[in-house]
Amino acid sequence: MTVTITLEGAVSTEIIDPAFGEPYILHLADGVSGSFVGEVKSQYEETLRDIVDKCFEPNVFKSVYAKKLIEYVRNTYGDELEFLWQRSPENAIWRRKDTGKWYSALLTVSKRKLGIGSDEVVEIIDLRIKPEELEALIDNKKYYPGYHMNKKHWCTIILDVPVPVEEICRRIDESYLLAVK
Repeated sequence: MTVTITLEGAVSTEIIDPAFGEPYILHLADGVSGSFVGEVKSQYEETLRDIVDKCFEPNVFKSVYAKKLIEYVRNTYGDELEFLWQRSPENAIWRRKDTGKWYSALLTVSKRKLGIGSDEVVEIIDLRIKPEELEALIDNKKYYPGYHMNKKHWCTIILDVPVPVEEICRRIDESYLLAVK
């Protein structure tokens, strides 16, 4: 099997039947059955899934903020997002390599889940924060109590509000340092 992926992301495949040296196409035809065709089709699909899992980054997060933060974490810590939940494939975390502790979560949620009267779906980032700084920081405009996290140690920022990227990056650095225990 040969798989070709262009720079634009177009995928093409070709399976050559070794007995005849010709392209094998029965695995692509609807309604064709049989144990051999079924095995070829199964292996074909498994190979393509494996390529997707290992070679492509999910493009879940669309905002300019999220993309800048993903790039910042990649360049600063060498960490990639981990998509942990099958039931919530639009949610991911970053964790330290040395401690295994999470230092941030990048999520897609309804504003209503943050206590805002809207069903608009937004991207948020959850970050660790020192408990003594939390009360002064939470204003329910830029900073919210940590969504789905311990509200004494985490805060949430909606990635469509005017919190400068540099400020969020600084907070990611602080969160990273707090993820040691």
